[in-house]
Amino acid sequence: MPRKGFRSLPDVTQKNMAAAKCSEDQWIEIQKAASEKRRELVLQGPSIDKKIVSGGLDVSIYSLSLLNYLEISQCANLTKVHPEIANLINLQSLILCRNKLCSVPEAIGNLKSLKVLDVSVNDLTCLPVELSHLSELNTLNVSCNRIRSLPDGLSKCVKLVSINVSKNEISNLPEDLFSSDLEHLSTIIASENAIEELSGNIYALSALKNVDLSNNKITEIPFDLADCSKLKEVNFRGNKLKDKRLEKMVNGCQTKSILDYLRAGGRGKGRGKQQEASAKDENTKDKRRKKRSDKHQKNKEEDEELDDLNQMVVKVLQVHDSDAAFTIKVAPQVKDVRPYIVCCIVKGMNLKQGNALKRFLMAQIKLHDEICERRTSATIATHDLHRLKGPLLYDARSPRTLKLVPLSRKEMNAAELLRQLQFEAEEQRKHKKRQNVSGLHK
Repeated sequence: MPRKGFRSLPDVTQKNMAAAKCSEDQWIEIQKAASEKRRELVLQGPSIDKKIVSGGLDVSIYSLSLLNYLEISQCANLTKVHPEIANLINLQSLILCRNKLCSVPEAIGNLKSLKVLDVSVNDLTCLPVELSHLSELNTLNVSCNRIRSLPDGLSKCVKLVSINVSKNEISNLPEDLFSSDLEHLSTIIASENAIEELSGNIYALSALKNVDLSNNKITEIPFDLADCSKLKEVNFRGNKLKDKRLEKMVNGCQTKSILDYLRAGGRGKGRGKQQEASAKDENTKDKRRKKRSDKHQKNKEEDEELDDLNQMVVKVLQVHDSDAAFTIKVAPQVKDVRPYIVCCIVKGMNLKQGNALKRFLMAQIKLHDEICERRTSATIATHDLHRLKGPLLYDARSPRTLKLVPLSRKEMNAAELLRQLQFEAEEQRKHKKRQNVSGLHK
């Protein structure tokens, strides 16, 4: 019974208060970040995704104005970000990868301090033109979406260093991406799209070091690419080029040969912009001398390529389809993480401690850096068959329940390992006075 002189609150009001209290309890991570005045907040995985299903992402997160790092990832039910994200005026890194975002709010253009934006592995089909307002942006990752075109005005992001638009549906790169205003742009990754042409104005990118346009629909590589003086690595594999000799170099990943070929004008089609007209006359004089050695050199290169190819060949000795064969079961949870697994059993190898093991690990590292695209497309794991008991299970688990023993470390769960690696990466970054982490930590 209520005390005399007091009235009980209406049921609706009581329910609202209960709901608010429930929301506070549910999003304890956000409440804790607010009370401790944190600069960083990471929300990821099934536990966060479950909260989003219950009532959506708590809007109080947009009141954490002190944040300079925000990560919300691996949440299949996160489909949108509220425009109030514009309130996070001190944000420098925004990581929204591996969700199901359908759009990026226009309000993101108000984050004037933003340096890193990662919205990879979502369901985006376009990007807001307001991205061009991010004058401090140095890293943009929009890979693994369904984006068909990039917004105009990227040349206004004058501090842009790296852009990754791989695994989308882009048919052409905007012309202002090749503006001389982007004097810090060193990496362009646009593999696995539908790009048909690369602009000759690419020579204007004076800091360009790495270009990856593999698996597109490019038929010609502009000679102007050779005028990028700092260029160290190019990848045009998987494109059907008209110049078959150039295509052969491309598929052999011969960056130096490709640039030399383009610099020389291919098969007599002209030179790069930095070559003087007088060089053509010199080329004519040298032509007769080179003609005699070209045939010999060509045969030598073909023999070397054949030798390299033979060293890479893997012979399949046996394939078992019997019930007694070693099997691996695949759980449905891996569909949204890494949906494919390829396995084989290799016998007759001596991998005891010593040079043999060292060479094997070096070969695996090289495959990770090149074919596996620095572990972003795939990873390779090698295990001792004698220590395995079948059938194996290929599964995705929560970082807190997954236990493992990393190389040269004690047993820990995945969440602990991630925290340790993040700490080591940050310490390394500070020690070497770099903006971003590098190497294996990256």
